[in-house]
Amino acid sequence: MAKTVYYTATTLDGFLADPENSLQWLFEVEEGEATGGALDTAAFLSTIGAMAMGATTYAWLLAHEQLAEHPGKWREWYGERPCFVFSHRELPLPAGAPVRLVRGDVRPLHAELVAAAGGRDVWLMGGGELVGQFADHGLLDEIVATVAPVTLGAGAPLLPRRLSADRLRLRALGRLGQFAQLVYDVRPPAAGPVPPAAQ
Repeated sequence: MAKTVYYTATTLDGFLADPENSLQWLFEVEEGEATGGALDTAAFLSTIGAMAMGATTYAWLLAHEQLAEHPGKWREWYGERPCFVFSHRELPLPAGAPVRLVRGDVRPLHAELVAAAGGRDVWLMGGGELVGQFADHGLLDEIVATVAPVTLGAGAPLLPRRLSADRLRLRALGRLGQFAQLVYDVRPPAAGPVPPAAQ
């Protein structure tokens, strides 16, 4: 059964990016060999049929990796997997990459993502607010949090939502060099999706 998975790196104090939305902290940590059932990004990508990310994550990738000047990098990393970028603003697209700008309610777009994935899993890359919207509507199946030995003190949080313990079930632990990896199954909200006014 295909899943919708939030696979991300986070700091020890629970941030995805620093206050300037930079992920540079992540590249300063040596990954190393996977043990204990942990998945490195290449192994994880082999299970993925489609991807989604928020505008801030995408804009950082564009700038940091100079994707407008080097659009071939996108296919080197992600192949032909369709990617939906949730954005309220126009952003450049890497030439020839299967990237689409979308906006609006995540529910119909989730159905499109699942169809685009062709029976494989959907990867939610971030940020946390976008993933929170999927979780609000019971559309998030798994969290794979790869925890780095870094603290930032402030920044973009891993998941700016309250998910109670009855919604999360630890399924696996692993190690990727200096990273610890936690895999949680995510249950839908007991009372159904959160209404828009409460989000």
